[in-house]
Amino acid sequence: MKPLRVCIDARLRGGALSGGTESVILGLATGLSILTGGAEEYLFLTYPEFADWIRPYLSGPCRILCGSPGPWPTTVPVRISIDRNFHPAAGEAWAKVRSLPSPVRIDLLRSEGAIENAGVEVMHFPFQDAFLTDVPSIYHPHDLQHLHLPEFFDARWLLYREVLYRTFCYQARLVAPASSWVKRDLIRQYGLAEDKVQVVPLAPLMRVCETPRPEELAATRRKFCLPEAFVLYPAQTWPHKNHIGLLEALALLRKQHGLTVPLVSTGHQNAFFPSIVARVTQLGLGDQVLFLGVVSHLELACLYRLCRCVVIPTRFEAGSFPLWEAFLAGAPAACSHVTSLPEQAGDAALTFDPNDPARIAAAVHRLWTDAALREALAGRGRQRVARFTWERTARHFRAHYRRIANRPLEKEDRELLSAPPLL
Repeated sequence: MKPLRVCIDARLRGGALSGGTESVILGLATGLSILTGGAEEYLFLTYPEFADWIRPYLSGPCRILCGSPGPWPTTVPVRISIDRNFHPAAGEAWAKVRSLPSPVRIDLLRSEGAIENAGVEVMHFPFQDAFLTDVPSIYHPHDLQHLHLPEFFDARWLLYREVLYRTFCYQARLVAPASSWVKRDLIRQYGLAEDKVQVVPLAPLMRVCETPRPEELAATRRKFCLPEAFVLYPAQTWPHKNHIGLLEALALLRKQHGLTVPLVSTGHQNAFFPSIVARVTQLGLGDQVLFLGVVSHLELACLYRLCRCVVIPTRFEAGSFPLWEAFLAGAPAACSHVTSLPEQAGDAALTFDPNDPARIAAAVHRLWTDAALREALAGRGRQRVARFTWERTARHFRAHYRRIANRPLEKEDRELLSAPPLL
């Protein structure tokens, strides 16, 4: 029997702007590269001009498949019609864009033939920007934030996401969220069959990084002039990441408790960043806040180990890589109690209402002042994250690849496919 050929969509430039999407693809590359005992070949589809970012992570049964130079010119215009099955937010967006002077047109990419010519039997789209193909596919919409927080999207972008996600959820043989919360949301919002939506938990990318050496920790502290103790929040400066809520909590701690808690934040600084800087100035927090921008994987690993705690005040999240990475590094953590985060955190992190700065402040105060609590949470975090590895995720997806391609299933495949989800 010829090997099962699976293609993983890796059409990214790589780097800061890709964020969690890059982490998912690199995690899959790491996990699939170490699999043995199977008759599968894994092709990572890249634009030829953007292949070097992933090449070092591929080995074993994995290799590059170059498509046409991107972006592909072949598109399919989508005729938009909003009916009662669409979410009200999509209907409101449709009404807004119809009133604009320029015409409404949404184009979706169609496969340019690389995967078909390579004999791919299963196409895996690990991020939202998929393309049309007749090859059976797996799709990750990750989350439906645009329907829950429509105020963070202009009408055109909200409508585009809605058409994109629905189209590729319906095209896919399998929709693969990372948590049960997102699975329930996809079924509720898009009317997908329950057996079509199967949870496959992800894992922290930091697991592929070595533990920083003492001299690397010292170098990172010197480079960024870090305070002796600080709160860490690694996240792009999107509005829903709620940096402003965390800043307001720090201002409350200083005003009500006389407690100055330094904050270090990493991640790409996008168009909303000036609003965050303005709030820093308004709150008078300039002397206790550091925004480092994009840092290397090694520097981020150092920051997790140098911080006193990690705080994640996001208002919406399909799953938090920073929370997994904090657990892995032994950093005590607190996070929002929204969406899938309570399932992910379990009893290993404090949780709070991200819309209430006083609740955020209370969680930060507990973590900052209670050493015994920090030690207990760090221990629970290490235990919780130990169950989640990219090798396990890769084995889980391999079972789905075999099932979708009608290949024989091994005992491990059947066990993975029938087991209750970890999240």
